[in-house]
Amino acid sequence: METIDILNVSVIEPRFKHPTIFLKFDSLLPGESFIIHNDHDPKPLYYQLIAERGQIFTWDYLENGPEIWKVKIARKNSGEGEEETIGEIVTRDFRKAQVFKKLGIDFCCGGKKTLSEISKKKGISIEKLKADLDSVSSAEITSGGLDFDKVKLDFLSDYVINAHHGYVRENIPFILELANKVARVHGVNHPEVVKVAEVFSRIAKDLSLHMTKEEVILFPYIKELVNAERTGIQVDLKSFGSVTSPIHVMEMEHEQAGEDLVEIRELTSGYALPVDACNSYTILYKKLEEFENDLHKHVHLENNILFPKAIKLEKQSSIKAALKSNK
Repeated sequence: METIDILNVSVIEPRFKHPTIFLKFDSLLPGESFIIHNDHDPKPLYYQLIAERGQIFTWDYLENGPEIWKVKIARKNSGEGEEETIGEIVTRDFRKAQVFKKLGIDFCCGGKKTLSEISKKKGISIEKLKADLDSVSSAEITSGGLDFDKVKLDFLSDYVINAHHGYVRENIPFILELANKVARVHGVNHPEVVKVAEVFSRIAKDLSLHMTKEEVILFPYIKELVNAERTGIQVDLKSFGSVTSPIHVMEMEHEQAGEDLVEIRELTSGYALPVDACNSYTILYKKLEEFENDLHKHVHLENNILFPKAIKLEKQSSIKAALKSNK
């Protein structure tokens, strides 16, 4: 029987937790693993591992709160880490997002998973996944003619603000009004719509704050990095340190928004209207589905393109600055 090391990080001083886990992970041989015990969800560690070690590990929740979290972290065998993630697949060809969507696979918030990991988690054969991806026709939805993987990051930041932040801000008040109206009128016979209104209210509040943080803190810094690459002028040190710090926070908030929208989809049985649905009820479900689709594209652009490229650009900028200072 396999014996797996257990690391109880709840007893470690907070500032030493992540360094201790990284040391433990770095000591693993391919195929080896260990389990961490914690008193809160260690999801920030997941994003830090992704950013600093890449796709060379697996992350499996064995226990998911509310008092104890247990996660099995394993180093992949040689060659496993080279497999494309679903986020990379969609980045290369956005039409393939439709395949993941039809199969109920999150290609934006869950974009860092590989096909093998998705196959195992969803119980779908990897052969079927690959066949469905290969069968995507040219008639399916494209990304509007823009190859987002090739545009400059300052342009992409502005695009996200104008196309997606603008959409969210414009539609939140209308959807909130509809959700509250439908809950008030139909809540007795359809209690799920009361919960829908509650969850969407939380989404509205969280996303509004989230977008402000991106526009005030993260995106301006990414633009500074682009300008530094263009002009050779070194970027000033920020209070948050590396760009990975705000990116980790944004990715966690994306995940929460994604989970909230999954809850709404489940509450509405995939936006299936009851027979007594009025016009407001019908419009609400259409707008919620539209909002979900837009958020998937929005988060995909950030999680799978903007953020990884910003991390890479900052590293390149740091290397150039170090080389210049050593001359």
